[in-house]
Amino acid sequence: MPTVEMERRQVMVIGAGPSGAIAAALLKRKGHDVLMIERQHFPRFSIGESLLSHCLDFVEEAGMLEAVNAAGFQRKNGAAFAWGDQYSAFDFGDTFTNGKPTTFQVQRADFDKLLADQAELQGVDVRYGEAIVSADFSLPKPQLDVLREDGSQYRVEADFVLDASGYGRVLPRLLDLEAPSNFPVRQAVFTHVEDCIDSPAFDREKILITTHPTQRDIWFWTIPFSNGRCSVGVVAAAEHFEGRTENLDDCLRGFIAETPSLAGVLNNAVWDTPARTIGGYSANVKTLHGPGFALLGNAAEFLDPVFSSGVTIAMRSASMAAGVLHRQLQGESVDWQTEFAEPLKRGVNTFRCYVEGWYAGTFQDVIFYQGGTAEIRRMISSILAGYAWDERNPFVSEPKRRLRMISDLCAQDPT
Repeated sequence: MPTVEMERRQVMVIGAGPSGAIAAALLKRKGHDVLMIERQHFPRFSIGESLLSHCLDFVEEAGMLEAVNAAGFQRKNGAAFAWGDQYSAFDFGDTFTNGKPTTFQVQRADFDKLLADQAELQGVDVRYGEAIVSADFSLPKPQLDVLREDGSQYRVEADFVLDASGYGRVLPRLLDLEAPSNFPVRQAVFTHVEDCIDSPAFDREKILITTHPTQRDIWFWTIPFSNGRCSVGVVAAAEHFEGRTENLDDCLRGFIAETPSLAGVLNNAVWDTPARTIGGYSANVKTLHGPGFALLGNAAEFLDPVFSSGVTIAMRSASMAAGVLHRQLQGESVDWQTEFAEPLKRGVNTFRCYVEGWYAGTFQDVIFYQGGTAEIRRMISSILAGYAWDERNPFVSEPKRRLRMISDLCAQDPT
């Protein structure tokens, strides 16, 4: 048998996206040896382009905020919602949680590369174009086989592995951790356009979420960038695509044509980039951790893009995991279930409640309701800004009861 090329590292991070870069940098800043393996080469395209305010808390924690602030990304101060002639905007500077008042809308190719580069500048060993092909966690220390682009392989023995592989879901696949999501199968079709928006009512500092005029479970995102371009996409259940053209560009523009308010906003757009699609993206796992590993971000669970929560959950999981792992590597006794999985899930489940409420229409009723108090709007704005773990907020600590209560109030008010 040929000798296997073996490398020993303290921490191995799979994936160099936002959760991987944040986790790797945080651990390196604590003095740990970190190797980060990424299958693709950066920059590479990704969606999830409208960051929530809470994201910047973790960017700052990882020592990357100055670089992100200097990168020229589109500043974002809130979220706007449109349905027919109704319009409702939420300001991240006016929230129940005293968080960051602004964040950014980013082309993820540039943003993700910036974060990975920042991690590398801090001393993280980053390797691109390499893929994990097998993993053995039955040994005293995990061993993973890595495939290089030239076809050669080597093995890494690590004290601990963090899977930040996103949609690649490396360890869930290799360790049979996949679990079905309870969300219906939905599909997104999206592109980037030169937007040429001249409407004075359009706020480039907010993401615009537009609901289809007659099918309330169909919605669109419009995310302006700082270079005069926009990300535009539609999300709908699989049945809404039946009978439509298979040409993705025509399909997306057909949905938009049925939605006059959005069609007006994009009236002058130059459609210069072929549309893409992703479907069946909601995912879940049997466990978020095990002996020698933990799962971060989309590698663990992805809900839905409607409130742009994916990157926030990814970064939050990275920060939490890095904190627990640092203590473990220092020799402390830790409990990954009570210190990582359960508190992370509480915020994810808060987002889940409002995602389900969005598609049921109850949360949309709340979003467009004009009779609510300023304090209730601040509580909702906090969740939209990403602060779904602040249990001082009643809409976080009791999301189902509070949403039911306020949606009932909206239904009773004829205004």
